[in-house]
Amino acid sequence: MNIYWESFKTFFKIGIFTLGGGYAMIPLIEEEVVNKKKWVSKDEMLDLIAVAQSCPGVFAINIATFIGYKLRKTRGAIATTIGTALPSFLIILAIAMFFSQFKDNPYVAAIFRGIRPAVVALIAVPTFRLGQRAQLNRYTIWIPIAYALTIWGLGVSPIYIIIIAAIGGYIYGKLSNQKLSS
Repeated sequence: MNIYWESFKTFFKIGIFTLGGGYAMIPLIEEEVVNKKKWVSKDEMLDLIAVAQSCPGVFAINIATFIGYKLRKTRGAIATTIGTALPSFLIILAIAMFFSQFKDNPYVAAIFRGIRPAVVALIAVPTFRLGQRAQLNRYTIWIPIAYALTIWGLGVSPIYIIIIAAIGGYIYGKLSNQKLSS
């Protein structure tokens, strides 16, 4: 089968069945792209997630674009990006067309109240998996917790956290290399 069509279909399917945004897509992307299709390894997936998070724009689009580019350069990136974005576009278009008819419907409101906890779980699971792959342990677990509390409790912009983390990682890397070469 044509890899462009296959990658488009894969990301279209992921886009249709994902509620809660890009982070909720991570388990589905991982299952399809890493486990089933073997397009990227688990380590590559972790790296792609890190890069997609640090780039401006929508996370789901970023990661789809990076995976598509890895598969077949620009055309692969276009196929996966359109595959990811098209379901959301069509769903939003349908909602916009019919929103006034069901916005006050108690059944629709109840459905969305029921979906919210599931979305939290869809975001929590990849967060824990990322923590495991990042080799967090009892000595390093304080770092993401401190950053999360700083963002949430003090209202510090995540951009500053990313800059601080990048500088800290750079310094740590330099110090580690100096110790190894001594």
